[in-house]
Amino acid sequence: MIAFVFPGQGSQTLGMGKEILEKYPEYKKYLDKASEVIDIDLESIIFGDDEKILTLTENAQPALLTISYIMYMYAIEKLNITPDVVAGHSLGEWTALAVADVISFKDAVKLVRLRGKYMSEACPPGVGGMGAVIGLNIEKIKEVISQFKNLNIANHNSPEQIVISGNKQEVIKALEMLKGKGAKKVVELNVSGPFHSRLVEPAQEKMEKELEKIKFEEPKYKLIQNFTGDLESNPKKIKENIINQITGTVKWVDSIKKMKEIGVENVYEVGPGKVLTGLVKRIDKSLNPKSILKI
Repeated sequence: MIAFVFPGQGSQTLGMGKEILEKYPEYKKYLDKASEVIDIDLESIIFGDDEKILTLTENAQPALLTISYIMYMYAIEKLNITPDVVAGHSLGEWTALAVADVISFKDAVKLVRLRGKYMSEACPPGVGGMGAVIGLNIEKIKEVISQFKNLNIANHNSPEQIVISGNKQEVIKALEMLKGKGAKKVVELNVSGPFHSRLVEPAQEKMEKELEKIKFEEPKYKLIQNFTGDLESNPKKIKENIINQITGTVKWVDSIKKMKEIGVENVYEVGPGKVLTGLVKRIDKSLNPKSILKI
């Protein structure tokens, strides 16, 4: 069995997708469609020279989804590799929903643009923060952050790498405490907001209203979701999980373990960069993770 995994925010880079679009210009139609849907020239943002504009959450999310979707089309049409299972990391889960025909590509682009906008607006600049903890088990981290009112685990990325999120001052204090508890390394992350924390609840509420207008379908591939780290095929549940994912933990370790459990043998990262390839290797090397661009 083959799994495709789609990266989240942070994997975007200027010029991403260039190697495919130069060789197969017919895929530019997806960039054009996405730009039309959100009334923004995504091509000029992705292939421009201003990284700050691309990095803005409301630009990064539709840009990354579109390029990852193009890479998916390239994989199935040019490389003849089709997934049995799909999953995405945070924003990447929306790409997974689009490729599995749970929602249309156009709806996915429109919704992640709004998701990015609502997430940016949810918490005033400087109030929220995130921090990475390396080399400390999740139980010890939970023990420490339970002492704080506005902190939670945002990403369980690998057994060795866990991200906390919430109030910026609490993040800084918790990181100091976690270092004292034996973490090999703690890093305050340079992010625009406290993603996957209760501080972005206003974004979750707004997205819930947006999704009332959208019909979700059964996925054409097996789908593993962040919020549960488990398979889901019921459209109503998929919608609930993708809404809860905004403030909930990205259970990436559980997601990859589930792939192994159901018989996945090869994992391909479908999108720019190799962040997920690295994480999958740390969770289970036997899944042979590699980027679709390296084939």
